[in-house]
Amino acid sequence: MAHSSSSFCMQYFLFLCCFVSLITFVVGAGNETDRLTLLDFKAKITHDPIGFLSSWNDSIHFCSWQGVTCGRKHHDRVTKVDVQSQNLGGSISPQVGNLSFLRALILLNNSFIHIIPPELGRLRRLQILDLSNNSISGQIPRNISYCTNLFYFEVYYNKLFGEIPAELTTLPKLQVLSLDNNNLTGSMPPSFGNLSSLKILNVIYNNLGGSIPKSFSQLTKLIRFSLGSNRFAGTVPPSIFNLSSIKIFEVGDNKLHGSLPWDMGITLPNLQEFSIFGNQFSGSIPVSIANASYIYDLYMYSNKLTGKVPSVGMLYRLEIFSIHSNLFGHGGGNGLSFLCSLTNATDLKALSIGHNNLYGALPNCISNFSTTLTVFGIGDNRISGSIPKGLGNLINLETLGIQLNTISGNIPTEISYLGRLRILDLFANNLSGNIPPSLGNLTLLIKLYSAMNNLHGAIPPSFAKFQNLVELDLSTNKLNGVIPPQVMGLISFSLIYVDLSANQFIGILPKEIGNSKNLESLDISENKLLGEIPASLGGCVKLEVLRMRKNFFQGPIPSSLESLRGIELLDLSNNNLSGEIPKFLERLNFLQQLDLSYNHFEGGVPIKGVFSNASATSVKGNAELCGGIIEFQLPKCKFQKSQKGQKLTLTLKLIISLLAALLGITLVLLCLLFSLRKKRKENPSRNSENSLLNVSYQSLLKATNGFSSANLIGLGGFGSVYKGILDQDSRTIAVKVLNLLHHGASKSFIAECEALRNIRHRNLVKVLSACSSVDFQGHDFKALVYEFMVNGNLDEWLHPNPKTNDDEALEKPQSLSLLQRLNISIDVANALEYLHHHCDKPIIHCDLKPGNVLLDEEMTAHVGDFGLARFLIERTQDCSTDQSSSIGVRGTVGYAPPGIFFSQIMFFLTISSSLQIPRLCTYSHFPFKQTCYM
Repeated sequence: MAHSSSSFCMQYFLFLCCFVSLITFVVGAGNETDRLTLLDFKAKITHDPIGFLSSWNDSIHFCSWQGVTCGRKHHDRVTKVDVQSQNLGGSISPQVGNLSFLRALILLNNSFIHIIPPELGRLRRLQILDLSNNSISGQIPRNISYCTNLFYFEVYYNKLFGEIPAELTTLPKLQVLSLDNNNLTGSMPPSFGNLSSLKILNVIYNNLGGSIPKSFSQLTKLIRFSLGSNRFAGTVPPSIFNLSSIKIFEVGDNKLHGSLPWDMGITLPNLQEFSIFGNQFSGSIPVSIANASYIYDLYMYSNKLTGKVPSVGMLYRLEIFSIHSNLFGHGGGNGLSFLCSLTNATDLKALSIGHNNLYGALPNCISNFSTTLTVFGIGDNRISGSIPKGLGNLINLETLGIQLNTISGNIPTEISYLGRLRILDLFANNLSGNIPPSLGNLTLLIKLYSAMNNLHGAIPPSFAKFQNLVELDLSTNKLNGVIPPQVMGLISFSLIYVDLSANQFIGILPKEIGNSKNLESLDISENKLLGEIPASLGGCVKLEVLRMRKNFFQGPIPSSLESLRGIELLDLSNNNLSGEIPKFLERLNFLQQLDLSYNHFEGGVPIKGVFSNASATSVKGNAELCGGIIEFQLPKCKFQKSQKGQKLTLTLKLIISLLAALLGITLVLLCLLFSLRKKRKENPSRNSENSLLNVSYQSLLKATNGFSSANLIGLGGFGSVYKGILDQDSRTIAVKVLNLLHHGASKSFIAECEALRNIRHRNLVKVLSACSSVDFQGHDFKALVYEFMVNGNLDEWLHPNPKTNDDEALEKPQSLSLLQRLNISIDVANALEYLHHHCDKPIIHCDLKPGNVLLDEEMTAHVGDFGLARFLIERTQDCSTDQSSSIGVRGTVGYAPPGIFFSQIMFFLTISSSLQIPRLCTYSHFPFKQTCYM
């Protein structure tokens, strides 16, 4: 018996040992499975910028890894993985389905991609699954329904598509279901009514459709009912309004219709947010809404609600009351009486009742609204009366919209108390009087609309304080005076849209408008503005729309408008503009509408770009235009013989007669020239005595005071000459700026640089430097820098202007002595002798005249202006066969190069004759009705 008992004990002991060993093996295998699963999860992570998973290695136990929690009972089994908001990227490992003890998987606010692994359906203990705010795609796995303990399931803000699986309705413990902000389609399964524990249902911002199931009325624990921004149609089942537990009711932005239950304020006593906007609900707002005293947000805008707006005085927690874009207005005179009940809402932030049929005067009680109010919109109604002065009490107001009403009276100065105001919309009322200067105190203002009123007076200079203004519309009023330059100069940096049309502004358009680098639309039509279009307008490089019609602008279209590369609409019609239509207009690729009608333009109409579309371009009412496409029905352009050519015969006769009369004098002077040749011969070094100055566009701009007219000392065929002082050595210089729009100016610049590059002589104007760059508007800029000649040019001494009365002119002697004239002749002869006989390549000046002979302070003559100079390519014994780079007759008419007509020696005759007899006719003296003389 004892032996039998001992044998039994031994067998029992062996069984117990085997069982313990088996349990130990199973537990050990489970621990290893969890570790390997976590490592595989880490391996699928491709982006870990902050190294959150750096602790996931074998240096410590996996239960101590960051974001990993193990159980209290099963110490080595993973129960929670929480890596939220770590900016992790990659896919979710299917191996997570092996974490059999997992209760919470929280991956929200990361960048996970790809699908939700179906293997998650194996997690029978899973209670919380939060994959929100990632980039997960694919469909919701149906086998998630196997996670029977799941009570929290959120996947909002992803890229999920497909239908909501009906299998989810078999999760008996599900309390939170958030599928919003995806691309889910199909309808809501009626079986969702079986989720008796559901408290939050959020599917907003998807593409769900169909009707709202009546079975939803069985969700008696529902707190949040959010189906907004989908395609649900039909009516809201009335029984849903009996779910007294609902706090948030969101069905806005669907295709729902029907009316609101009269007792909804009673059956939904816990309501906090009620949103039905963007549907087709009709009927009136139930009076019982006032009983839902916990409401703080009421969105009922954009429906077809009618009738009288009820008193909401008991909604003292109300923050947002938005009922705009309905049909409210019962026809009585107290249609705005409900506003006074809103004074009880001490936290009111936004009140929007615009775009209805409400009318009557604004009650003074609005001055008692909570100072927390930031948005007050009553526009597009039939509200009359005046703007209450008490509106200035709403000191935190940021948006005030009273547009499209019949409000009259002045703009109260009390509006200037609204220091936080950013949008002020007074558009289309009957406001009158002046714009209060105190309005300039609204320095945070972004948008100001006061068009279509009866305002008059000038724009207050205080508008210059609007440093943040983006849009300004003062059109269709009776405003007058000039447009203040200080206003356009100071507020223009942020301006995008400006409309001052249909007023009575006078004067010029301030050049400060060019500071509006961000301006996209400018309309100054139908005013009384005059003068030329400011060239600075080309600085508005982002301009897309420019309307200037029905003013008195004159002169040509400035070339600076070529920089408006993005212009789409240009309307210059009904002005007094003249000149030719600029060719650059056909190169503005984005220009879609162009109206140049009823001006005084002349010449040919371009045919490319916008000019190729007759429906997009109007040039009618310009009698002197010709050419263009056939649809314009303009006459063909006739090429008329130039007046210069018509008078060429007379010029030749004058020159020949003069040359014959002065031949004797010339021979004497030439003899004197050759006798002095050996004494005064100079052999300048090939290397410059002084290195060229290094000058830039900016330094020349500063030296000439911005190329101001006060520094202008001469005008030529290819440019202008300015006096300036260089900063680097205070040297007085003369700057010749070429007008590159003039045909041949670039060639003139190259010719002058080539001619002056290696020549040096005491009787040639010394070039200090040259500048080839771009100006601040991106246009090409070319200039030559010379020594400044104090005594001007020979022409000024020989033929002083009797109208000149400045002090500088009075200091000059009225005539040259005989000795001075002789010395000047010798100086010029020396210069020509050097050019013709002592250069590597002989140079012919081609435009020698008194105006190109400059005199320094010692009255020494210097020949300048080599813009038409040419090198002699081949020399032969016969002068008549000399070949040069000159083609055709060049130079000033009246001073045409004699070498073209007779021989190289005749260059000198013109200057000699000018020293002896009155002025020859030059091109600038020919025009029209003026007589030339010998």
